[in-house]
Amino acid sequence: MLESYLTGLIVCGGIIVAIGAQNAYVLGQAVRREHHWWVAGLCMSSDILLFSAGMFGMSALLLTYPVALDVLRWLGVGFLLWLAVVATWRAVLGRVQLKSGQSGGSRLRSVVATTLAVTLLNPQVYLDTLLLVPAVGAQQSEPFGFLAGASSASVLWFGLLAWSGAMLAPILARPLAWRIIDGVIATMMAAIALHLVVNGIQLAVV
Repeated sequence: MLESYLTGLIVCGGIIVAIGAQNAYVLGQAVRREHHWWVAGLCMSSDILLFSAGMFGMSALLLTYPVALDVLRWLGVGFLLWLAVVATWRAVLGRVQLKSGQSGGSRLRSVVATTLAVTLLNPQVYLDTLLLVPAVGAQQSEPFGFLAGASSASVLWFGLLAWSGAMLAPILARPLAWRIIDGVIATMMAAIALHLVVNGIQLAVV
């Protein structure tokens, strides 16, 4: 049980850290203190649901309809490019720092919608959670232990991003810092989108 748990923790921890678009968005929200714990919680919940779905057969269904992966690919490219353009615009024009608690209810709805889009329109998320993770989990003696380890990795990682980003916010209060952060986010989003355009979705990784 412990071995399967640790395997899930380590393997899925590495996978989650590598999903750049989602991490960049969570960290950006945390640094700005814009409902960052909501964002982190949604990312954790999505990972746990997708890990569970992958372990219980969704991966086989997804492989039956490969056209779905291609649709996800281009939806992801479009959305990532849009995020890159928005972040670039903010980096060029700058913006006023948002204080903790300044955002209203409508802003929360917008943040929730964007978080779900960043998570669910990223094809790499499905490849990792519905294909790669079940492939590793199926080899474990205790699948539920592996799933618990994978879920723990998500909770720990996104909790760390939300906490560390919020802690850095007072240090990064200068307008130039926001421009740099938005520039880095724009670059990451564009790079991931370009990778999807050039390489597509590589099922051979499973």
